[in-house]
Amino acid sequence: MTTVAPEYCPVARTLNLIGDRWSLLIIRDTFDGICRFKDFQQNLGVARNILSDRLKKLTDAGILAMKPASDGTAYQEYVLTDKGEHLFTVIVALRQWGEDNLFGEDEPHSVLIDKQTGKPVLPVALLTEDGDILSPSETQVRKVTQ
Repeated sequence: MTTVAPEYCPVARTLNLIGDRWSLLIIRDTFDGICRFKDFQQNLGVARNILSDRLKKLTDAGILAMKPASDGTAYQEYVLTDKGEHLFTVIVALRQWGEDNLFGEDEPHSVLIDKQTGKPVLPVALLTEDGDILSPSETQVRKVTQ
């Protein structure tokens, strides 16, 4: 049996956990207020066994948690944990990239709106400490050892 060296890339580790279509769409739907198994299944059109597997994986990873239903019924609801809430920027960045790159000029699509202003959310950007937009050429990856 061959052993695999530990994965040092945070992107690779993240994709191993949430990089499949269904996991990302479950996380998106949770941000949009969906919290029950049947509602995820209905909205996504995913097979029950796949949905069960992804919900368990996300719960085991601490991205989602289960809580009693808010309406007092016997159902359980899935909610984002603090760890899951930190994926908001990732979901918004994916959404905005799709808006900009995967739709024709007049093709209808959804847009993320600021509830207070009713205007589209500004594009996600990485900023320097001084508030300037950071480009890919201005960054580098460094391996951290402990």
